[in-house]
Amino acid sequence: MSNAKPTIDSALIRELADLLKETELTEIEVEQPNLRIRVSRAAPAASAAVTVPVATAAPVALAPVEVDAHHHPGAVKSPMVGTAYRGPEPTAKPFVEVGDRVAAGQTLLIVEAMKTMNQIPAPRAGTVTAILVEDGQPVEYGEPLVILE
Repeated sequence: MSNAKPTIDSALIRELADLLKETELTEIEVEQPNLRIRVSRAAPAASAAVTVPVATAAPVALAPVEVDAHHHPGAVKSPMVGTAYRGPEPTAKPFVEVGDRVAAGQTLLIVEAMKTMNQIPAPRAGTVTAILVEDGQPVEYGEPLVILE
């Protein structure tokens, strides 16, 4: 049995930390065989207060949201880590509201990742019964964003 300590690739950690700063993300994780590195930082509180309008600070729901939205059959999940926006720009009308009927492929919201705006389309036609994110809210990969019935 060896008493050798595993080596830590400090250059990789510095590179990941720089990537966090550059992309304004709060967390990044890299996993390889026999190695898992997670680097995170606190989001600046002042900018969060400025970017989240008071009128949209709470998630909007038509009916009580299921306790486990991750397993809801109508959950539209984020395909990436980023920041969710309900409209094309801060003063614009949101893409959808609770109660709206949407067509397959219609934009529900956008997720900004690495300064790229990614439209999140409706996977099928339906009615928006819940919007689970606030405008300007950071989202994780696989996080439910909207519920379609």
